Amino acid sequence: MTGNTASPADWPLWEVFVRSRQGLDHRHCGSLHAADARMALEMARDVYTRRMEGVSLWVVPSQAIIASQPEDQGVDFDPMSDKIYRHPTFYELPDEVRHM
Repeated sequence: MTGNTASPADWPLWEVFVRSRQGLDHRHCGSLHAADARMALEMARDVYTRRMEGVSLWVVPSQAIIASQPEDQGVDFDPMSDKIYRHPTFYELPDEVRHM
């Protein structure tokens, strides 16, 4: 525990990501308030992996996450549709390759 005198209601919000045993990527599983990164990691471990659901944890301050806005969808994502070379739709895969 830290020497922080702020009440838990004043602690910053942290986003928690867990990598499960089955998957390779971390997935967002929730949020929590903690005084600092170490406390956030310990609390995330106690809350989100108590049944051995994960093999790795990330905690990120919510304020550090920047997201695109729904109203910007056209500007952010439409330019990709005119670059067909980025989409391998004209390649034929052998039958042996089933995971792509």
